[in-house]
Amino acid sequence: MSHHHAFKTAQTLWRQIASVLAIVAIATVSAAAAQASRNLHLSADDKAAIDKVTAYFNGFDSLQGEFVQRGPSGDISQGIFYLSKPGKLRFEYAPPNPFLVVADGTYVIVRDRRLDRADHYPLSITPLRLVLSENIDLIEEARIIHVYQDPTVISLTLEDKDEWVPGQLTLVFDNENFALQQWVIIDGQGNRTTIHVTNLETDVEADPQLFEVNLPRGVQDSDK
Repeated sequence: MSHHHAFKTAQTLWRQIASVLAIVAIATVSAAAAQASRNLHLSADDKAAIDKVTAYFNGFDSLQGEFVQRGPSGDISQGIFYLSKPGKLRFEYAPPNPFLVVADGTYVIVRDRRLDRADHYPLSITPLRLVLSENIDLIEEARIIHVYQDPTVISLTLEDKDEWVPGQLTLVFDNENFALQQWVIIDGQGNRTTIHVTNLETDVEADPQLFEVNLPRGVQDSDK
């Protein structure tokens, strides 16, 4: 696969996933903003906050919980999610939202259960790889745009360092119990999507079948 085709594939993937899964940001940012992020100076306190978030993600092999997603137009979806490192994820939306998003370790599959249609894309060219890696180093693997912390909250705003698809993601943590609270995404048109997570459980082994999807006939093999 050429770099250009891979880039176009990643863009297509996130146009589909963005409407049903805002776990990572695939927003278009200006060249000025990207340049500013490259030159961001991290203070000792900033680095300590980043290290704390990195340690959080590296401190578990699996994570599951419930989520409520609020889209740019105010529409609300909810469901449950499962994450198993390396490479596996399931976001299962409750009706009437028909979508199911699964990463099986090789592909990211977006399935519309109502239409019995699915598309799949190589996991390696999507920013999901940043949160599904076995070991994460945010300073090395992501571009840090902004760090905020006070006694109650820590938030990090990131973009994909490899720039397969430029984008931004804000992770928000409760700084008292140090628990992940939400992801916030703002796209290139200023549209904001928030996923709030609750009832989180770490290192609870999920059924491996949760990360398997029976693809319907006519599935679009989007990596070809």
